[in-house]
Amino acid sequence: MLSAPATTTTPRTGARARWAALAVLMLPVLLVAVDNTVLSFALPLISEALAPSGPQQLWIIDVYPLVLAGLLVPMGALGDRLGRRRLLLIGGTGFTVISAAAAFAPTAAALIAARALMGFFGAMLMPATLSLIRNIFTDPTERRTAIAIWAAGFSGGAALGPIVGGFLLEHFSWGSVFLMAVPVMLPLIVLGPRLVPESRDPNPGPVDPVSVVLALATMTPLTYAIKSFASEGATAVSVGAAVIALLAGIVFVRRQLRRETPMLDVTLFTRPAFSGAVAANLLSVFSMVGFLYFVSQHLQLVSGLSPMKAGMVLVPGLIVTIVAGLLVVRIVRRITPGTAVVAGLLMNAVGFTIVAVTGTWGSDLALMLAFMVLGAGVGTAETISNDLILAAVPAEKAGAASAISETAYETGSVLGTAVLGSLLNAAYTAHLVLPAGLSAQQATDASHTLGGATAVAAQLPASTADALLASAQHAFDSGVLLTSLIGMGLMLVAACIARRTLRHAR
Repeated sequence: MLSAPATTTTPRTGARARWAALAVLMLPVLLVAVDNTVLSFALPLISEALAPSGPQQLWIIDVYPLVLAGLLVPMGALGDRLGRRRLLLIGGTGFTVISAAAAFAPTAAALIAARALMGFFGAMLMPATLSLIRNIFTDPTERRTAIAIWAAGFSGGAALGPIVGGFLLEHFSWGSVFLMAVPVMLPLIVLGPRLVPESRDPNPGPVDPVSVVLALATMTPLTYAIKSFASEGATAVSVGAAVIALLAGIVFVRRQLRRETPMLDVTLFTRPAFSGAVAANLLSVFSMVGFLYFVSQHLQLVSGLSPMKAGMVLVPGLIVTIVAGLLVVRIVRRITPGTAVVAGLLMNAVGFTIVAVTGTWGSDLALMLAFMVLGAGVGTAETISNDLILAAVPAEKAGAASAISETAYETGSVLGTAVLGSLLNAAYTAHLVLPAGLSAQQATDASHTLGGATAVAAQLPASTADALLASAQHAFDSGVLLTSLIGMGLMLVAACIARRTLRHAR
């Protein structure tokens, strides 16, 4: 039997009020999604201004997702207890202030600390937005439409990152990529208390600090292990982090099963529809992020487009993602949710197939078409899988369910870059033929990535540079072929899993 409905201190039942609330909730979604991709474009300028060491440069990128991934589940549960709007506003205020401070960081260490705090406050934002949608939109059809818009904000923000980053960095300093948080988040801080109704679990369990620590000890080392394995292989550090994550995860699950009111109801994963929806969510994001990883490099380093022009090539796919997410809300009235998710995952497979067949010819038009097909698949699968995750729990437990959805998103994002990115880099290194005349350091730099080869080519005589670039671009496209085939295979497997687990989902 479901418990009492979630309390709402400022109820707003009018349709106009609901959609106004959604407009405000989309602001942090877009900001966080853009922030995930825009930083990579600012790294060269940050390196020039702050002169970070190699490890510091990695931590500038990695500390944010490490902190975020570890805190999503605890913050989702905290929002159920303290109030989702309250947590959203605290997170929004903190994220804005720290982002502004990061823009003027005097040292690399200060920027790393700021990024860590951004991860802390960012973990408050994302579960709160999705759980508030769950409580604001009680009609299933309206809720699916709202979730479609929410999911489009993620994929759209990721695609907009290069465009926004390219524009800002062409006109302003590197700090502008952090300062953009201020104009985006101020409307949330000002209008949120008026437009977004508060909601919380009327019967929350007691705060469980041990579960919070165990969640951190599971997700943070797991995320680090994936990233470390992708960049350095199976080192003692990456294996040790994976072991810590595994042991902490086992203890976390056992503790949740013993508690009368667990922080996270892990028995949800015994429901095929719930676990299948989480898997579809994770793998859809995996396909999107992995695709963007190699396509963005191809457009800039092989086709020679600027970051902003490369981003424009991806805009049609962004539009298709949004349209597909909205259309599937109507389509799912006539077909089962499982069928819609399977169709979305199969479209992802088709997108990778197009790249495998035509991508190595260097056709930007083919890449645009592939991203449009993939966008249609992601928009379809993400919308319905998120709706199934939220529909599986009572409204008062939406924060914890939203945190699971967000954790799947972050894990899929990390895995997309780590798995497909590491395979691409390995294939690149295996196929690269270095011309004569390179120093040992130049050979090392050129062998790691296409970007490294491009930087080395700028230091060489024209004939040697042309030979290096031709070999590097060929090696890179060989890696794209391999990763596209693997991506296609994974999406086909994912479609089979979704077909089996979601066949009875309603």
